Amino acid sequence: MTTLLYTHPASQSHVTPDGHPEQVARIDAVMAALSGPAFAGLDRREAPEASRDDLLRVHPEAHIAFIEASAPQDGFVSLDADTWMSPGSLQAALRSAGAACAAVDAVLTGEARTAFCAMRPPGHHAEREKPMGFCLFGSIAAAAKRALDVHGLSRVAIVDFDVHHGNGTQDLMWDEERCLFVSTHQMPLYPGTGSPDETGAHGQILNLPLPSGADGALFRKVMEERALPALRTFAPELILISAGFDAHGSDPLAGLDFTEEDFAWVTGALCDLADETAGGRVVSSLEGGYDLEALAASVAAHVTVLMERGAR
Repeated sequence: MTTLLYTHPASQSHVTPDGHPEQVARIDAVMAALSGPAFAGLDRREAPEASRDDLLRVHPEAHIAFIEASAPQDGFVSLDADTWMSPGSLQAALRSAGAACAAVDAVLTGEARTAFCAMRPPGHHAEREKPMGFCLFGSIAAAAKRALDVHGLSRVAIVDFDVHHGNGTQDLMWDEERCLFVSTHQMPLYPGTGSPDETGAHGQILNLPLPSGADGALFRKVMEERALPALRTFAPELILISAGFDAHGSDPLAGLDFTEEDFAWVTGALCDLADETAGGRVVSSLEGGYDLEALAASVAAHVTVLMERGAR
């Protein structure tokens, strides 16, 4: 089997003001990194729009309507100090969430074992009724709910290794006992959530904050001693990854010191666990990563492992 790659030109149409870190150049760098001969085997698919039902599983109608109404005809609209919309942003956000949901469909129906969604804007900061942190819709949460409610899975895990805590995913999954949410992130750092005592309504949220300056060795130790055992006990039938690469040592927005080799390692560890409990099924969706060179190298390392494991 091959690995699926979901993309769409709409990702390039979500334009942010000059100097904004979540810029069109991010997706250009990712797609350039995945254009070489090593990635010729990817099954490249166009991301669809998320359905209304997919969005309504994680957001109320009022939130969806607010995002739709906020989309400008021209120029920019600021939803908060960090989060902007341009004329192409709504379509990009719908297809970003749609990519994750379509990837879940394809993996759970046996078309592939692994998939990567190279889309923007990211989604893991979007709370139930609040866009924030560059994010409009909770893409990975919508994908998890689709796996549970449409495909009838009993246990889905979301692993988020973005340097910023996925407060939106946590908010959307807080009451969902069928989903284990595991997050490593720098603390203190935006958005200020993610302490270990935030455990969800059913004890199914595991926050593993890391101090500023933490390197890949500490990350691997925390994953091996805390995250992977919790995942193994939970025995997910599908693993979803919020793949943020801003914990890289070159990233300008934070202070962790990972390398692309660390991202390759964690990808392999999660794929190994998926082999044990989930039939190898892993769907990954791009979140952060703001140094373009580091982002490109990290995505390439991540997808290389997804391809290797997906071909088994």
